[in-house]
Amino acid sequence: MRQQLDRFFNATGYLAGFFMVGTLLTVLASILGRVHPAFDLPGADAYAGYCMAASAFLALAPTLRRGEHIRVTLLLNQLPAAGRQLLDVLCHVLAVALSGALAWFSIRLVLQSHEFADISTGLDATPLWIPQLGMAVGTTLFAFAFLGDLILLLRGEALRDASSSDEPSHIE
Repeated sequence: MRQQLDRFFNATGYLAGFFMVGTLLTVLASILGRVHPAFDLPGADAYAGYCMAASAFLALAPTLRRGEHIRVTLLLNQLPAAGRQLLDVLCHVLAVALSGALAWFSIRLVLQSHEFADISTGLDATPLWIPQLGMAVGTTLFAFAFLGDLILLLRGEALRDASSSDEPSHIE
């Protein structure tokens, strides 16, 4: 089950990379459109922003699962094993609550934008619920990734495979 979830989170990481390439392509289209009118893409700046936001939010969960978020362990490393476990669990409970709230309000934002037919103010008049989907999906997956890590901690399991080459990054 854990391997299947990791594959799913890796897939969202690739999707985030796809949107990053989308950011590049829309910025290039915007630049080329200023040089030659045939390449003009109305709303290219807005689409670049949409792609950048989707990329950032979709990358949250896979980055967490790989242990690549910055984690300050100065206090954690000074505690005995039992204290370290307790503090880690408490931090993950707080993280699940905060990321869950962010996911909840992101989903509500998408639903409200769809209900009110909210559109962007630019020339492209994009329905805002479409670019907001990246944020809602990304924050929801982020909350699930924290929940999965919390479950592993409560079971007494390690969060990352110590034998893998992808060691978690820690700042001490």
